[in-house]
This record gives sequence, structure tokens and C-alpha cells, in this order.
Amino acid sequence: MSFGAASAPGAATLKRVFWTALGVTAAFRLWLAWWLPMTGDEAYFVHWGEAPALGYYDHPPMVGWLLAALLELSHAKLVLRLPAVVLPALIAIGMAWLVRVLARPGPDAVAAAGAERLGYAAALAWLLVPAQVLNVAITTDTPLAFFSFLSLAAFALGVQRASPALFAAAGVALGLAFLSKYFAAMLGLAFLVFTLLLPRPRRWRDLAIVLAAAAPFVLLNAAWNYAHCWANLLHNVYNRDTSGGWHKPLVFAALLLYVSSPLLVWQLARGARSVRAAAAQPAVAAIAACALAPLAVLAAASPFKTIGLHWLLAFMPALFMTGAFALGAARLAASARFLAGFSALHVVLVAAFAAAPVETWQWARKYDSLVEAFHADELLVALAPYEGRFAFASASYSSAATLSFAAAEGGFLTQLRAADEPRGAWRRHYFFVLGAGSGHGRHDDLVTDLRQLDGGDILVVRKAPAGPQEYAPLFRAVEFRDVTVRGATFQLVLGRGFSFPAYRDRVLAAVRDRYYRIPAYLPRGRCAVCERYFDAATCPAR
Repeated sequence: MSFGAASAPGAATLKRVFWTALGVTAAFRLWLAWWLPMTGDEAYFVHWGEAPALGYYDHPPMVGWLLAALLELSHAKLVLRLPAVVLPALIAIGMAWLVRVLARPGPDAVAAAGAERLGYAAALAWLLVPAQVLNVAITTDTPLAFFSFLSLAAFALGVQRASPALFAAAGVALGLAFLSKYFAAMLGLAFLVFTLLLPRPRRWRDLAIVLAAAAPFVLLNAAWNYAHCWANLLHNVYNRDTSGGWHKPLVFAALLLYVSSPLLVWQLARGARSVRAAAAQPAVAAIAACALAPLAVLAAASPFKTIGLHWLLAFMPALFMTGAFALGAARLAASARFLAGFSALHVVLVAAFAAAPVETWQWARKYDSLVEAFHADELLVALAPYEGRFAFASASYSSAATLSFAAAEGGFLTQLRAADEPRGAWRRHYFFVLGAGSGHGRHDDLVTDLRQLDGGDILVVRKAPAGPQEYAPLFRAVEFRDVTVRGATFQLVLGRGFSFPAYRDRVLAAVRDRYYRIPAYLPRGRCAVCERYFDAATCPAR
């Protein structure tokens, strides 16, 4: 892809290249969304959409609501992934427009062309980041990034135009971002930082408008948590990995370079004076705060906590727009040139992977997970002789979600009494989780009542062999069988005569103490896990 002169492509050239890149990347992402198998996390979110609620264990409900609407149209993964394909394209278009509006100092044609050039350069560079080109997965980060962009755009325009209505819109979008993922709180922190660094009496009024408009969404989430074990708070603050290490800041720096542009980060680091000069315009300062304040918090946390790549994505549009205002269109176009080549390399690797049969990767440590993802239907064929005789489960949340999605696609029935269950027919295809699981994906704790299976027969699908005494105390009789799918071996645990009291004492009590100890400073609401299994109104305190 060529931008003409290396120094300063014109507005018309950048506009043409931007729309071409938008079309090409959208076409590639549509193909990738069609080809790529549904991942465990995505399938888990689909189950949220199949049972719409005001909240879910791991995160607030927005991704579940989006999927609930799409499931009314189709269960096809391409349809379910449309937000991941479409919303980033809308963000790119919005970036080009917002930068153009904020950069245009007057009505003359020269100023308009310069502003347009700046907008398309920023949007084009962001659009060509490999993480944007390749990311078609259903995640909480997709609506987070979209609503965060709407919020910062409304906030910046509100600063420029002194418009209370725009600040209210920024607050509503911030609230919707909060209902997508708690990282939206860092955008609110950025608004506070901006207000502190550019203090005027009106700024505090504007911030109050934003927070007041966002408050109902925060209160809705708090009410759901109060009635559901404070599950979101426990998962995001207490139950996740907090291990540190000297290398983790280096990992954070590498991730930042990967999800942005090494050229952009280097130029911004060298051009701190240019950033300060651009931030003399209050609206640009607002955008810069929305990039730099969250990244500073994550950098400070990186020695103590593992920072995920996806944690950074929502703040990248603001970083690229900050780069446009501080560095100019030519330098953003240089980043776009680099990113076009870097992303093209990724596309070639993905195409090579897609062309190879899955058996090519039998040497890989996670080969069984690849087979499960790409050929879950064949694993279900191996389970067909047990259909209608056993309730189906998995020892892993990811595997349970993946197999449930494949079962729903293929009409595979997993439970005898599904039609009588109060949550509806969707559970007819649902693999629940038997075992302690992990700190992720525990929404099954809230929706599966294991008391109903007391005395019944359960089949557990495992990728790793079970320990010799792992299941014996939980069943009257246990049998182990292996099935092989495309060279990957899965273990089937056939448990007959499930003992719920033994499971409660050996597994659920440890789950309660590990994952559901509510901080003493919080008001005690309801907790289905402790009500259902331990005859307690709520769970014990930390």
C-alpha cells in the first residue's frame, strides 16, 4: 500500500487510502469471522446472550445484551461477531471526523484540507494496527472501546463548544461503557485529571454533569451485584491473578508497542514538548488525558499485576488522535505505512494457518484445544452414544462453553429434564461445569443447580486425565473411557449415582471460601451460591 510522497501525503490521497483500507480490512475481517472457530470465551458470552440478565459473574451485561439481540437473527458465528467487525470501523470513521472538527481553525479551504488530512492520517494508522485487523472475537472490550470513544468524543466536543448537552451525552456513553467493562472507570479518571490540570469553575460543573449522567448505569450494576454475591467486584478485584514480577513492566511496554505503533510511541516520547503545545487547546488536552491517564495507571500497576493486551485497546483511539495533534499528519502516515506492512505479515501467517489441516499442529502442547475448537462437532459424535443417558459436563469452563455452543448448533441434547427447567430450552444444549474450575467463567455457579442432579448420572469431558480419587467420592460408581478425535485424546468420566452432599462438602465448600467471601465493608445482599447450597442468606466475609 503506497501513500505517495513519504513526507506529506495530501488530503485527497489519505482519504482515498483510508476508505480503501477500511474496505479491505472489513472484507478480511468478515472472512476471518466466518472461518475462525468460536473460542471458549466467545461461546461463554453467547450463553449470556441466550439467557439475558442485568448482570453476569465476570463482567457487566453489555456484551450479553448485544448477543441476545443478534441471537434473535441467527446463531451463526459470523452474525454474532458482527459487532467486532463493524464497531471498530465506525470508530475509525468517527476518529477521522472528530480530529477534522477539532483541528479546523477556520472556514478557509486550506485549513479544511489540513484538518481533513490530519483526521484521515490518525484514523488510517489506528485502523491498520494488527490488533484491529485481526480482532474479530466477541469480547467485552468491543462495546467498551465503542462507548468509550463516543464518551471521549462527546466530552472533547463539549469542552470545545461549552455544551452541557454534550457533557450529558458523554456521561451516558460513559455509563454504557461501564456496563461493558469496569475499565470505563479509567476514562472517568481521565476526565477528572483533565479537570484538575485545566481548572476553571465551569470545568467542575461539566464533570458533575458527566458523572450524574453516568450514575444510573453504575447504580444498576451495583444493585445487581448486591443481589448476586458482589460477583463482578470479587472477580475483578479479589479473585484474579495479582502476582508481580520484574519482567511484567517490560511485557506491558511490549504490549503497548504492539497495540499502537512503535514509531508513534517513540515520537510521542521524544516530542513531549509538542504534546504540551497541542494540549494548549483544551479539547486536545481532553483527548490526551483519555490516552495518557489510563496508560499511566496501567504502567504503574504492571509490576504488581499481569496486564492483558486487551486492557489497552479502548485507549488507543485517543493515543492516535493525540499523536495526530502533536506530531502532524506526515508522522502518522509514516506509522500507517509501517503498520500496513506489519499487519500484512500477520494476514499471511493467518492465511497459512487456515490452509493447513489441524493435524499439522499435533506437536503443539494445546493441540487438544485446537481440535476441540475446530472440530467440536466430531467430539459430540463420539459422545452421541451417551446422549439422553447422562447429564453432560466438563471440568473446564472454556471447554464447557465451547461444547455447549457446538451442541446448540448441532441439536445435541445434554440433559433429560431440560424442558422442565425454569430457565428455558437453551439449557437443553448446555454443558455445565463439574469441579472447582478457575476464577474465570464462573457464571455457571449462578445458573446451574446441582441439587437437581443428586442421584443422577453425569458424563464429564476432560482434556487431561483425572486423578485416581478425584471422582470416586462423588459417585456410586465411576468408569473412565478415552475417545480420540483427529489424534487428540479426550477422557470421558462416566459417573453413576451422583452424590450432591459429597460434592457440596468436597468441592462447593472450597469454591465458596475461595471465590465468594464478600468483603466486610460491603452491605450484605443475596448470594445464590450460599442460599442454594449452604442454607445461608449470604456468604461469609473476608
